Amino acid sequence: MGRITMELYLRNLSKRYKKASKKEKGLMLDEYCATSGHSRKHAIKTINKVKTRSRAMTTKTKETRGRKPVYYSKELVESLKNIWLSCDQMCGKRLVVVIPSWLEHYEKHYARLSLETITQLSNMSSATIDRILSPIKAKHLKGRRGTKPGSLLKTQIPIATEQWDSSVPGFVEADTVAHCGSSLSGDFIWSLTLTDIYSGWTEMRATWGKGATGTVDAIRDIETNLPFSLRGFDCDNGSEFLNYHLLRYFADPEDSQRLRLQFTRSRPYKKNDNAHVEQKNWTHVRQLLGYHRFEKQAILPLLNKLYANEVSWFNNFFCPCVKLLKKERIGSKIKKTHSKPMTPYQRLLLSSDISEKQKESLRERYKTLDPFALKKSIEKKLKAIFKLVDVKVTSSRVAI
Repeated sequence: MGRITMELYLRNLSKRYKKASKKEKGLMLDEYCATSGHSRKHAIKTINKVKTRSRAMTTKTKETRGRKPVYYSKELVESLKNIWLSCDQMCGKRLVVVIPSWLEHYEKHYARLSLETITQLSNMSSATIDRILSPIKAKHLKGRRGTKPGSLLKTQIPIATEQWDSSVPGFVEADTVAHCGSSLSGDFIWSLTLTDIYSGWTEMRATWGKGATGTVDAIRDIETNLPFSLRGFDCDNGSEFLNYHLLRYFADPEDSQRLRLQFTRSRPYKKNDNAHVEQKNWTHVRQLLGYHRFEKQAILPLLNKLYANEVSWFNNFFCPCVKLLKKERIGSKIKKTHSKPMTPYQRLLLSSDISEKQKESLRERYKTLDPFALKKSIEKKLKAIFKLVDVKVTSSRVAI
């Protein structure tokens, strides 16, 4: 039997098969198996796949099995996309935590949402969020590292191979990020990042070069704006940290609090010793500024105003992060258990080591903030900064 003849026979058999009784279907399958030599299961699949409807009928969309999609209305996808872009493209596990607080301000900056859409956005899971947003996920570039070893005070500053007590705020990790472009030669701006291990509260300041004086001034400015007192300071082995200026700053004999402050460093070439601040270098600095070269001093005050205000408020009050609770080795694999995503602001409110006065100050600050307005202000200030380096800024992030 030829191919065309077989197709006509199969089409005719399929029409009769779909209208036949169970007994008749069995006889038809026996007949087809004897003719084609196929197995019974394959014969059933082949007969059911044959299209017997006319061309006019085949233009209609075939109904799929299973539950109909719930979260794919145009309004829902558009609103979720707007929030996601304003949140600097958070993952679903973090985004699902902040959506309710962001929805409070959505109507002021975009369209009014229906009650059904608000309910769906508030109830959807992190997996659903990731599935809806997967077509527009972005990829990023990698940059250079600019840490040069400082050997002057290695014997005086101890190595901390174990993390401090992460149940109280005040123990911070520090690192610097080079805005050098494609070359580390010459003078350019660096970003100093401090991250609290307990809460994830992060502050950044810009310095001109990696000089000890500029680094100490930036740390002093950050410390005056922290909602808690410093208990420990851990850094890498860079020369901007291992110097007498910073050692004297942390060992002020006139300040009793300073005498109790722990100044430690990580092991050389072990970036995981400062894992908390290393991840902030990416999420808080590189995603904001990219990998361009900032070699004009006029950028320095603009960047510091942005870091101290909008960027700090945006990241610490509206961007949640997770904490590693424990690690368990199972054979050759390591199982990690993380906490529920929370913003640094929320973690500080739960801490008994923060005074009630300071908590009330944080609550008052939170009431005055609008995440969408902060995002627009950040983009406006970024445009002023990148005008000095001739870089275009898109509505959602820096073009790199």
